Amino acid sequence: MTQGILELVEHYEEKTRELRRYFHQHPELSSKEIQTGTFIKEKCHALGLTVEEVPADQRSKGTGFIATLDTGRPGKIIALRTDIDALPVQENAYNLAQKRTVISQTDGVMHACGHDGHMAILLTTMQILHDLKDQLSGKIIFIFEEAEETANSIHAMVDFLQGRGIDAIYGNHLAAFLDTGLIACDPGQIMTGIDMINFDVVGQGGHGSRPDLARNPIYAGVDILNSISVVWNNQIDIEKTVTLGITQFNAGSQDNVFPDRAHIAGTLRFFDEAEGRRAYDLLMDTARRVAPVHGCRIEEGEVAGFDTLPVVNDEGLALKVQSQAEELFPGHLVHDLKWYASETFAHYSLVAPSVFSFVGIRNKEFGSGAEHHNEYFDLDEAALKYAVALMTSFAYHELTSDD
Repeated sequence: MTQGILELVEHYEEKTRELRRYFHQHPELSSKEIQTGTFIKEKCHALGLTVEEVPADQRSKGTGFIATLDTGRPGKIIALRTDIDALPVQENAYNLAQKRTVISQTDGVMHACGHDGHMAILLTTMQILHDLKDQLSGKIIFIFEEAEETANSIHAMVDFLQGRGIDAIYGNHLAAFLDTGLIACDPGQIMTGIDMINFDVVGQGGHGSRPDLARNPIYAGVDILNSISVVWNNQIDIEKTVTLGITQFNAGSQDNVFPDRAHIAGTLRFFDEAEGRRAYDLLMDTARRVAPVHGCRIEEGEVAGFDTLPVVNDEGLALKVQSQAEELFPGHLVHDLKWYASETFAHYSLVAPSVFSFVGIRNKEFGSGAEHHNEYFDLDEAALKYAVALMTSFAYHELTSDD
């Protein structure tokens, strides 16, 4: 069936590109994916799929949904996932080499992480599997996840999927750090989990002429950051990598006034969940011990602490995907690749065995390869066919085999 899948992928390749360009032109921010959702639901209804909306909760706005293709025959239930949100990034009219093929029509909003491609991949896969429906048994649930970038809806989606008897969940990410068409799907840990650092150092403001009458949170903040670096060198397990990224240190607005507060924020990234949580506790304990030395205290922000699990591929599923990748595209599979970014896809492992693959989009001549979340980010549309073929092959084999 490999050749048949490749022929269908080629048949729909231009349509896949058109879909990607539509989504790229009409990006919507996390939890505001109204037009995006309407467009996708129309595609689902046109194929006769059942659409169910995920209820809103304290964090999500209810813009996520699922669509189900039922073959009418008993068999496995698998799920295929895409994210649907864009980022608050002002897009540059050029990529790394030339003027863009297509550009966002919404000022200050951009698909700067490949989610436009992910949606196009899933919709094309949905069409192909619908074409092959008579050869399949079981059900396919297509997941359209709200707000992946802010991780606001993953818990609602996971709760919504529980109890549906799902046997496996597949997802993919277009990767700017891999050349176009290269594929990676290693078993085990492949992406980091994340802890959000977000706290205020609270002191006492005052006039710049009398530092003795104030409690300067700036000095306390600097001391905290210096102390954290020592903790990292001396107390984090060197065999369990945890990266520390302090991205904000904001305090004061006038030359002659000591501020009341200094704000510190950033992230911790980790492959080992226990070590990641321990690292966060060490960081906050350090902050709370250092601040009183300066007459200050710590106030933790609302968005702080554990946020996303590490992505860990099920070994059996990953080996299947590797085998299918070699069959579809001999010589395109690469190994031993980890990405220090984080992904809400990790949480689908709480529902069923899950597997996540990377498909390269870097093409120096075309101008793609800029880091994700970057104004120059672009994707080589020639990569889309690799991702469509791999996702389709995974679903086809799962719904035509007994293992």
